Amino acid sequence: MVAAVLMLSACGGSADYAPKPRGFFRINFPDKAYQTYNSTGCPFTFDYPKYAAIEPDRNPKAKPCWLNMQYKQFNATLHLSYQPVTSKKEFNQLVEDAHKLSFKHTVKANWIDQGIIRYPERNIYGIYYTIDGNAASSAQFFLTDSTKHYLRGALYFNSEPRLDSIQPVLTFIKKDVDVMIKSFKWK
Repeated sequence: MVAAVLMLSACGGSADYAPKPRGFFRINFPDKAYQTYNSTGCPFTFDYPKYAAIEPDRNPKAKPCWLNMQYKQFNATLHLSYQPVTSKKEFNQLVEDAHKLSFKHTVKANWIDQGIIRYPERNIYGIYYTIDGNAASSAQFFLTDSTKHYLRGALYFNSEPRLDSIQPVLTFIKKDVDVMIKSFKWK
């Protein structure tokens, strides 16, 4: 009896308690503004956002024109790796590697969609892989002229992949990737 009285008095007798709704961090997106990447050592140019920084890849195995486009405020990196093509066999292997690397994410992905990239007036062809779900990478692509040049891109967030948390930022960055691809040119 004493326990029942203590429980009722501890609850305060208030029946109008409601849990607080789940909150989310406010994300302040910068205004879209672009600049041109045009390094004398790399055989390509493209537009990229002013709020991103392009740095050379610091991996000891990195080759010339391997770049990291850093989105520091979003904790994300678009890894870009350029490879000159010297033979048809090498070209076929690069395309197959891009396909395999994208589909490695099927373990965590809900689905993977492939979109053809085709700008014949600029001699640019490729495939854009949209990876949906809690995969480590949400977007990957490659661009090529089919004879001499090949560039692969992969977007990664530097945190545990949770699509519901990163979706607004992912949508924001994917628009930048689209601008990059649409403005891309071989020198």
